[in-house]
Amino acid sequence: MFAALRDTPEAAGPPTLEAIVRLAAEVRQLSQDKTGRIRQITGQARILALNALIEAARAGEHGRGFSVVAQEVRAIGAEVEGLARELETHLDGRIVALQQAVGAMAGRAQEERLVDLALNAVELIDRNLYERTCDVRWWATDSAIVDCAANPTPDAAAYATARLGVILSAYTVYLDLWLCDPAGRILATGRPDRYPGLAGRSVAGEPWFRDALALPSGDDYGCADVRQEPFLGNAQVATYAAGVRAAGQVRGPLLGVLAIHFDWEPQARAIVEGVRVAPADRDRTRVLLVDARRRVLAASDGRGILSETVRADPAGAQSGVVHDASGGRLVAYHRTPGYETYRGLGWYGMIEQAPA
Repeated sequence: MFAALRDTPEAAGPPTLEAIVRLAAEVRQLSQDKTGRIRQITGQARILALNALIEAARAGEHGRGFSVVAQEVRAIGAEVEGLARELETHLDGRIVALQQAVGAMAGRAQEERLVDLALNAVELIDRNLYERTCDVRWWATDSAIVDCAANPTPDAAAYATARLGVILSAYTVYLDLWLCDPAGRILATGRPDRYPGLAGRSVAGEPWFRDALALPSGDDYGCADVRQEPFLGNAQVATYAAGVRAAGQVRGPLLGVLAIHFDWEPQARAIVEGVRVAPADRDRTRVLLVDARRRVLAASDGRGILSETVRADPAGAQSGVVHDASGGRLVAYHRTPGYETYRGLGWYGMIEQAPA
């Protein structure tokens, strides 16, 4: 039996919980086969002992000694058969318990791995968006931006537009940058050739703009959940905004607002598609980024973006697993931990996995 186990492919490579489950199943089958064979042999021995008793009875007095031997053989056979049954019952029960324990361990290990993958996805986007908060606060202090906000003449607006264009040429993750006055009127943009006619348009009703107006200092920033921006061809954007103040005056009067529109879709898609799911599990696994309302912001299968709300509800927990009883799926999740000074917006990384 042990030679057979050593010959299995699982024993040749690094042990895994799945391999242990398969080996336990093999041990169970081997024990059933061998104890079954023992019962067959003891059955044959009983038949031989019975035949011997019959022949001993025919021999009369001369077969009496042979009869005693035959009865002993039959008794030993019965005892061996009883031991075989007892061994099969006890061994089978313990192997089943071992299979269940290892199966549960394998399930927990898989759940923990999926939670880690969910954390990995949301951490990657957190680090990415942290850089966006740094960008908007830095560029809000650019002299061309400050001068245009302070004195929005046509020449100042043209210079600010040129400066925003230079920034965009180096930072390809943005669709556009907008400089707005305190009333919400766009003064300058970075890509007037791609998105013409935006100068003079109003964004006063946008949540990100209203949040930026209330920022206490140049060290602060405002942000909005991912949405489609009509002024940018309904592209998916994550907008970050900071107040523009006089040069060197971190808490000076607000001169305007700088908004940067992060090109969300390709960046988020690269993150969810890049999560390292095992090839054997890829077809039944879906990697998601969702907002605090469980709205899908990115999905590895490209479905439901900005329109689907996932059913799995973390109920405020930081991380864990939700089992979908109706479909048999499990959903592992981890809430944004934030990165550096970026607190996050309560987003979650989620991994949906259907049964194998």
